[in-house]
Amino acid sequence: MTLKGALILLTLVAVVADTMLLPFYPQFFASEFGNTSPEHVGCYIAACCFTVMVTLPLWAKVARRISEFHLWMMTQLAAGSLAVAAFFAPTLVSFWIITQAMLVFKASYLLIYPYVMRLEEKERHLGVASLFSVLVHFGAIGGAVLGGWILEFAAPRDVYLIMASTDVLQAGVSAAMIRSHRIPWRQPLASLTPEEPERQHDLAHGGNPMIIQLGVVSLLFYLSGFLMRPFFSPWWTASSGSHSELLAGMVYAIPAWVALAGLWLNRRATRGRSSYATLLRSLIMAMLGAAVQGIGQPIAIMAGRILYGWALFQGTVHLEVLVFELSNRHHYAMDFSRIHIFQNVGVLLASFAAGSIVSGFGLQMPFLAALGGFAVTLLVFVVMFGRRLWPSPARLPAV
Repeated sequence: MTLKGALILLTLVAVVADTMLLPFYPQFFASEFGNTSPEHVGCYIAACCFTVMVTLPLWAKVARRISEFHLWMMTQLAAGSLAVAAFFAPTLVSFWIITQAMLVFKASYLLIYPYVMRLEEKERHLGVASLFSVLVHFGAIGGAVLGGWILEFAAPRDVYLIMASTDVLQAGVSAAMIRSHRIPWRQPLASLTPEEPERQHDLAHGGNPMIIQLGVVSLLFYLSGFLMRPFFSPWWTASSGSHSELLAGMVYAIPAWVALAGLWLNRRATRGRSSYATLLRSLIMAMLGAAVQGIGQPIAIMAGRILYGWALFQGTVHLEVLVFELSNRHHYAMDFSRIHIFQNVGVLLASFAAGSIVSGFGLQMPFLAALGGFAVTLLVFVVMFGRRLWPSPARLPAV
């Protein structure tokens, strides 16, 4: 197996395993610990997100000294051991402590993405980013299906035994790659390209400022995009009159199928395609998608899901392509971890804001709030990156 193939397998296995319970935490906590509080579920998911967010930069620093495959082999074995401990957790408090510790080690697998980018030339980054976006989309769907099957036909805690087995599988794949490709404990870094030393001072003193600016855009983009997710199903039910959960799930999943089409197109895209211009178009389309979904008619909602799905896919992909364009190979992991923090802050803010918005203004308001959020994102993006959108003919900006 090639390194790239192994990394894709590791990513798919990890996404499926880590999303098995995501749609079913209310049922899990009610069944296993007798806790039926929606607020508790929200707090637990937010805590999980926060744990991964703050831990990833630490693993990125460790990966400067230890080869990633050696790191993954150790962390996934630790995560698997804690998953088994979570299966036996006697109280809700102990379950919280064990699973958050488990996520500390699981967070290391997010370094797979910048590692793959480091293996590829920048001309191929768009195709790689598109592939990983689709893996996340369909891995999450597969995880939800597998989690639902387990909850229906087995004990809910069995999810953690399956999770532990996937961690062992990931550690085994990492060990096989270390042996077959003779990967050393510490992998020497390639020499810097001529333009990269100019960035080292900035990176050593708080990071590349362009990465921070891109992080602000990412935060606003994810905040706006995720505002519509938590209460989409009730909005569809109220608008369509259909109480079929299967149909609601199919409409909700439209962006995943749009992402698959986007993968096919992006892998055939030419290098001359500007990520800055594509992101600008994606923000405009996201505004249209949010507005159309807010109309409240079934056909309009489905059309809006298509627009939103295309905008979300292209927006997230090209934001990540820009991370690696503005970074250098030595700092891919660290810069990606910084962007990941901004993304997760956006998701956390959206999760908390959506409930308050619906509570105060109704089910339609998240779509209008998302429309406004995308408009603000567009304005901030133009202010920060306008010179790269419309470069001077006399002097093109260096990337």
